[in-house]
Amino acid sequence: MSLGFLMKIKILWAINDIEKIYYPILAAVGVPLNVVTIAILYRGKCGVSKCVARDLVAMTAADLLIVIIDLILRQIPIVYRELFTFVWNFRVCNIHAVRLHAVADCSVWFTVTFTFDRIVPICCQKLKSQYCKEQTAAVVLGTVSVLISLKNIFWYFLYTSQYLLSNEPWFCRVSFSVSRSLVWTVVELMHYVLTPFIPFLLILLLNALTVRHILVSSRARSRLRGQSSGESPSDTEMENRRKSIIVLFVISGNFILLWVVFMVCSILRRLDYLGYPVSLLTFVTEIGFMIQLLRCCTNTFVYAVTQRKFREELRNGVEYPLAMMVRLIR
Repeated sequence: MSLGFLMKIKILWAINDIEKIYYPILAAVGVPLNVVTIAILYRGKCGVSKCVARDLVAMTAADLLIVIIDLILRQIPIVYRELFTFVWNFRVCNIHAVRLHAVADCSVWFTVTFTFDRIVPICCQKLKSQYCKEQTAAVVLGTVSVLISLKNIFWYFLYTSQYLLSNEPWFCRVSFSVSRSLVWTVVELMHYVLTPFIPFLLILLLNALTVRHILVSSRARSRLRGQSSGESPSDTEMENRRKSIIVLFVISGNFILLWVVFMVCSILRRLDYLGYPVSLLTFVTEIGFMIQLLRCCTNTFVYAVTQRKFREELRNGVEYPLAMMVRLIR
């Protein structure tokens, strides 16, 4: 038993040492990467509709804010707590929590809106001309942002204003009465149901409907073209649909994989505080935080892998300043 306990402590120390390197590198990469991605998407030369481009810009902006609000202002002070003890003097943790959870929720729900906007032109041709507009995307994203901000105000009352500097789902101090309150437990569990559990289900459902529609349409096109397979390289329509499936699956799969560990750990930890003991290893929670924060950089790589024109714009964006530096040196 003692050997098992010592092993857990060693694993936890090793993870803490990794975090001291991992988080600063992630922050150093995440800020410029997301800024460049926003600039490329904003130019509108990536071969996607303006409606989808709005979604991608919103998702990337949310990722950039996560880097700043969660990674730089929360996680780095926690892993280097001996250098950030002055943070305890700033009584703004509950305000920080509202902003942090609102930004995280926006990142999740913007993924849902992106999934829906990719599905409409594929499955709902009649609705495409009316819905798939830049103005509509802006209204939807704005409405989602406002609703999410209002929903996350409850964190202000759940937490106290003092920082805890502990890498747990509760990074602010919480009063004993609140931590054991059934009412606040229900409210907090509802938060995790709304984000990210319901988005999980919506994304899976929308993707399943899309795949079903594309498969049915593929068979119909194959019969019309007199072919036994819908995988003809000359069928540009099928090629575009295939690319749409790849984009949807990569972004959706990336989102689910990076969120699932954190979501499960947060729910189990809350039940444990309420008096329902759950065997949850501390280092699993730490790993959940590390994996979840990786999402703030992965979308750029997803765009680069799935979008040829985005890769070209990204390459041009890297080559141009390098060429200017070479000219200045000469």
